[in-house]
Amino acid sequence: MRDLQTFLNDYGDSHRNPLNQWIHIICVPAILFSTLGLLWLIPVGSWLGLSPEVAYWVNGGTLLAALSGIVYLRLSIGVFLLMTGWFALSVWGIVAIQNAGWSLFWISLVVWVAAWLVQVYGHKVEGKKPSFVEDLVFLLIGPIFVSFEVGAKLGLPVPRPAGH
Repeated sequence: MRDLQTFLNDYGDSHRNPLNQWIHIICVPAILFSTLGLLWLIPVGSWLGLSPEVAYWVNGGTLLAALSGIVYLRLSIGVFLLMTGWFALSVWGIVAIQNAGWSLFWISLVVWVAAWLVQVYGHKVEGKKPSFVEDLVFLLIGPIFVSFEVGAKLGLPVPRPAGH
């Protein structure tokens, strides 16, 4: 597997335009959250016959997070912890939506579609296709890249793609 710096360099090649970077800073978290929200609705725990208290937490979203965690852990413990934070914030939002009685499905679907449409526009401005078109693993790299971009904008010492 490629190392973190290689992933960041490759991802950064199609994310150099400042407008596209800002679009990603907004839309990548929205896509991550809404994807987890949609997958949260796949009741894997119920299908496995788990008790309702446990089954609620065993779903498509938590399974995706666990599988993604393996990739993140292979990149570094820091990346794993960073993405655990992203997941925890997403779970907090998902549970809050459900506790409010709102439709997790419709909120997640609308956010997912809108964020992807804006991302497509960002890549049109960039003039380059999204990285995941070549390799789906880049769908997991986007949140890391965005985290490091925000960190860099705040003046924090974070890994940066070559040429940034």
